[in-house]
Amino acid sequence: MDTINQLKSASGQALLASLPPYDEANAFALTTRLREQGYTADLVAAALTQSRLRLKAHEKFGDFANGMMFTAAGLEQATRLQIGGHHAARLRRAGARHVVDLGCGIGADSLTFAGLGLGVTAIERDHETAEAAAFNLRAFPEARVIEADAFALDLSELGADALWLDPARRANGKRLTDPEEWQPRFSEAIALARKFPAAGIKVAPGVAYEYLPDDAHVQWISADRELIEAVVWLGVAAPEPGRSTLMLRDTKTLTFEAASGSPAEPVVPVAARELGPYIYEPDPAVIRAGGIERLAGELDLAPVSEGIAYLTGEPVESDLLGAFRVREVLPMNPKAVKKALQREGIGQLEIKKRGTDVTPEEFRRKLSLKKAKGARAVLILTPLLGRHRAVLATRER
Repeated sequence: MDTINQLKSASGQALLASLPPYDEANAFALTTRLREQGYTADLVAAALTQSRLRLKAHEKFGDFANGMMFTAAGLEQATRLQIGGHHAARLRRAGARHVVDLGCGIGADSLTFAGLGLGVTAIERDHETAEAAAFNLRAFPEARVIEADAFALDLSELGADALWLDPARRANGKRLTDPEEWQPRFSEAIALARKFPAAGIKVAPGVAYEYLPDDAHVQWISADRELIEAVVWLGVAAPEPGRSTLMLRDTKTLTFEAASGSPAEPVVPVAARELGPYIYEPDPAVIRAGGIERLAGELDLAPVSEGIAYLTGEPVESDLLGAFRVREVLPMNPKAVKKALQREGIGQLEIKKRGTDVTPEEFRRKLSLKKAKGARAVLILTPLLGRHRAVLATRER
């Protein structure tokens, strides 16, 4: 019996329910105790692995993870529950009623589709992963999981009007940067998506613009200022081609239209400006979506140096920007910086960088800071009009 099916059995479910929160330090002792209670070695190993994956999955699924099944690869690629809800909402707004989730993995997106009332046919060719998806969708009996190679099926027979596709972007534990090495290849995914009225293809956020279809709307998504993914929307899910962002914060959901027209167009460089009283750091989704030009124009800001995504200018209010008030501009020299920190009584230092090969960790070691003692500050290592500098600043948001 495979691992997931072992855990779906009555004894497997009872064992999982009895486990304490996973703790690597206690895993050996717990294994010994469970074996003494009569559980087989295979079942104990499977349960503890699942317990470890559930703990890791809390970042994406919160407490829902406690009632889900995971594979290591499936969890790695799974969409966060909150983000999946936005995927589902977009397809529903586009008029979709039945979604084919091709390469559904452990069923994360299918869960959100079904949760918003959409019909779901989830297809996964890996046996254990398909079993996990079926378990995770058990609260939605109308949702169907098919274990098969989707390209061997006639998808038109499923009666679906929307496609969701999340290509596998890893091989042998390594990220594949070339979209034509994904499974399925990106060109195959695009061709298949065009057979449906609405479609979304989840891609790596670093995907090169040149691969993006001219008629797509591509949305970059961040959560708490961490860049998570991009989605290529096609058909009625992309009424206007372009690039945009979706930014999720603790209590806010922000959007920004970065550029209209073909998403394959290169990003237009913005002229740099002499450093003003503030340095601003745009949300990474805005940066990757090529929204610097539009954002800078709207707020009368400019890059601190050509090709650098730090902006500068007068005080502005925008949730799209982290704000740092400039205190002092220093040479990018540890001795000069250390002297300034001592003079200002700074012992708690956040180091950020763009456009320089300097490693923040290595630079920090040379400063000999005493941990958690002294005032707080931020050190920004970056070119200013082409000259490498260290900017001592105070974070304001």
